[in-house]
Amino acid sequence: MTRVHPGWLVALFAAILSVSAWLPWLTTSAHGGGRASAIGGTAGSIALPPRFGVGQLIVLLAAVLLVAGAMIGRGLFSRLASVAALVVSLAIVALGVAFYRLNVVAPITAGYGLYIGAVSVVGALGCSVWALVSAGRRG
Repeated sequence: MTRVHPGWLVALFAAILSVSAWLPWLTTSAHGGGRASAIGGTAGSIALPPRFGVGQLIVLLAAVLLVAGAMIGRGLFSRLASVAALVVSLAIVALGVAFYRLNVVAPITAGYGLYIGAVSVVGALGCSVWALVSAGRRG
């Protein structure tokens, strides 16, 4: 029987977060409707500022989280990678809250991509804690 490794789950949740960044994080029905993704893509009546923003930083940190999860899964610097995954997960949570507070104001609402991203970040955070506890017990 195989054992589930928390590092690979961290990597999986990071990949889900990366994919969710392409999905609609913001939606509106005002002025004909519209949607926007975390990476800055817009359609319809939603307009995001044309600059590097919180959503792009979330995607960048999701890539770092994916690498940290793979390092944990392969057993490379498990303690250091577990701490890094935990710190990056907490940073993504803070950035997600900032994204929500900056952009979700009436008539703009949160889209399903934001909810998928939030669930994946919470999963990555939990698995990062699990990986840190496991690395502490092993070494």
